[in-house]
Amino acid sequence: MNGELELKKQYTIDISPQEYGTKALLYQALARETGLHFADLSHVEVLRRSLDSRRGRICYHTTVEVYCGEEYVAPNYSGSYQDCHNKPAVIIVGAGPAGLFAALRALELGMKPIIIERGKPVEKRRPDIALLAKTQTVDPNSNWCFGEGGAGTYSDGKLYTRSNKRGNIQEVLHRFIEHGADPSIVIDAHAHIGTDKLSGIIANMRHTIEGHGGEYHFSTRMADLIVEQDEVCGIKDTEGNDYRGIAVILATGHSARDIYELFAQRNWTLEAKPFAMGVRVEHPQELINQIQYHSKKPQMQFLPPAAYSLTTQVDGHGVFSFCMCPGGCIVPAATGEMQQVVNGMSNSHRNSPFANSGIAVTVSPSDVPEYAQYGSLALLRFQQDVERRMFEAVGGSITAPLQRLTDFCQNRTSQDNNRTNYLGQTANLPQHELLPRFIVKGLQQGFRDFDRKMHGFYTEQASILSVESRTSSPVRIPRNESLQHPQLRNLYPCGEGAGYAGGIVSSAMDGINAINQISKTILHNS
Repeated sequence: MNGELELKKQYTIDISPQEYGTKALLYQALARETGLHFADLSHVEVLRRSLDSRRGRICYHTTVEVYCGEEYVAPNYSGSYQDCHNKPAVIIVGAGPAGLFAALRALELGMKPIIIERGKPVEKRRPDIALLAKTQTVDPNSNWCFGEGGAGTYSDGKLYTRSNKRGNIQEVLHRFIEHGADPSIVIDAHAHIGTDKLSGIIANMRHTIEGHGGEYHFSTRMADLIVEQDEVCGIKDTEGNDYRGIAVILATGHSARDIYELFAQRNWTLEAKPFAMGVRVEHPQELINQIQYHSKKPQMQFLPPAAYSLTTQVDGHGVFSFCMCPGGCIVPAATGEMQQVVNGMSNSHRNSPFANSGIAVTVSPSDVPEYAQYGSLALLRFQQDVERRMFEAVGGSITAPLQRLTDFCQNRTSQDNNRTNYLGQTANLPQHELLPRFIVKGLQQGFRDFDRKMHGFYTEQASILSVESRTSSPVRIPRNESLQHPQLRNLYPCGEGAGYAGGIVSSAMDGINAINQISKTILHNS
């Protein structure tokens, strides 16, 4: 080896999927692109990768670290947790990503997390979800949204976020890897774990939390806050039990409507928050592959199922794809009575023959002036009414309305329908007559706009199912600069349910930020 050769150096290169997927070819490509000798390469570590198929030549943009003779030492992803059995307690309401990552960070900072979760552990939650599709009956405390891990556990596990100014994304990814995720999530531009893997990871997080002194209380539903002199010192559950601590983190998720009702009843400050509503669109995955990879027979053994991200504007409304699931399925996501809601998910291999995505239209209070009488709950009431209308249209069940995309856009009822990968029953219904008119208009024009960006998107092979209404919370629980509710000291609303996050990673970072503030504001000043 050349004695002047640097032992470790980073390079940015483009390589073919086949080269990326085969170690010997990868090393050959690196030698070709960098001028290094193949024999000098002792290890290649990929630091970042993103797939690009925009110019007809499919390639991975990669940043790699090349080792020439130096021994490679794998990174250590372990957290630094304290024994917190006898430390000050923090009450965390909700075991979704915001709550779980707040709990893990609490252990690092010397606080005992006490997690209150209305649902069940993932091991017991799984059979309830399987039963839901078979019986068409929703358990209001154990479903696709409620239970250990929150909605993210059973809705794909995508780890992409644009919120890189809100916290340390790498910290979140490292905690996932520590508890069983594939280390490749730190290098992918659009990382994904998969529903089948997430449940085990979430259980491993529980073992870490309990092993260092944290507590879980499953099937325990918060009924009220314990407030003394405008200071929150705990919560009361529906059985009358008290749980007290130095602070309460409220991380209940975007579908815990009882929390919003409690705040309204107590006259605690809430705000209406714009959100989005629409449908799930489903295409054959092979069609999406052809569109995105510009080939009828891409080398799929080296390529992942293709994804897409689309956005347009229609009459001042944003219309956009949301939670796109390559090789996925559509699930019944209602959380209570008289609701029809759909969502999407996929497993780690993304091997379903279908691709689906939420296609949503933005909704603000000015779009629904007839709901202004409900004040801060105006958009929640609108959301509830649309879900109820869908529920009643299918005869009072969680059967999903189904329609060909082209028929929807041409305002006609489908005479027959495509096969679908919905995990439940479907009914042939004219969704253009059931959805609010401004939502229909946005979707119809949006689908045509998307076809100009992805020729073939608008097709009879595509189906739509309703209603995709839980894109985010329609209510915000406000907080001040110290992340506390402006009326209730020591209450830290966070995550999607408070209106400050929009996915697994951003929710996790918000939970971490909340516990950091508690450490700074309360623990170190007490």
